[in-house]
Amino acid sequence: MEIVWYGHSCFRLTERSMATVVTDPFDHSATGYEALKLKADIVTVSHEAPGHSYVSVVKGKKHTLTGPGEYEIGGVFITGVQTNGHGKKGADEPLNTLYVFDYEGVTVAHLGDLRRVPSQTEIEALGTVHVALVPVGGGGGLNAAKAAEVVSLIEPGIVIPMHYQTPESQIKLAPLSKFLKEMGLTNVEAQDSLKVTRSSVPEESKVVVLKYARS
Repeated sequence: MEIVWYGHSCFRLTERSMATVVTDPFDHSATGYEALKLKADIVTVSHEAPGHSYVSVVKGKKHTLTGPGEYEIGGVFITGVQTNGHGKKGADEPLNTLYVFDYEGVTVAHLGDLRRVPSQTEIEALGTVHVALVPVGGGGGLNAAKAAEVVSLIEPGIVIPMHYQTPESQIKLAPLSKFLKEMGLTNVEAQDSLKVTRSSVPEESKVVVLKYARS
């Protein structure tokens, strides 16, 4: 399967003869990234916000998922896990839904605007995660240190950072370098997209940085 990043928290997941997914489509005026021109069978929304829930920009969609549950669409198994409102401090937390996409045994978890380290129960609900799409720049999502902690708990084979400061982003977020430092890395060369199969997933967690693709 192939994963392409369109900026902020928006990705497109594709696999031949299976449903195409677009995650967290944004209103470009809210993020600074170029306006999206994407087609997909499925759109997922982690939470209601202009930078994450601008569903109308995705053409051809047959299904829009906006909350927790289990779904099977076009050969893709999708599990939505809600994270919010745990304890007194969390009661006012905005709703957030993590989604795990299972493409014939290759699992991709999109953590949305996760802003705290998940509970053990939530981690277990995700199951085995081969690729994790992780917010790392703070703002409404995890900061670099918490993102690194979440990675150590989920133990994905591949980590793709999202939701961080770029030259295009007009939302004030921390730069990618902070997260890379937390992961013990100095620099990772960005690539256009990630093509992944079950056999290509590494044993140890590896950070893959994607270039921002214009649609």
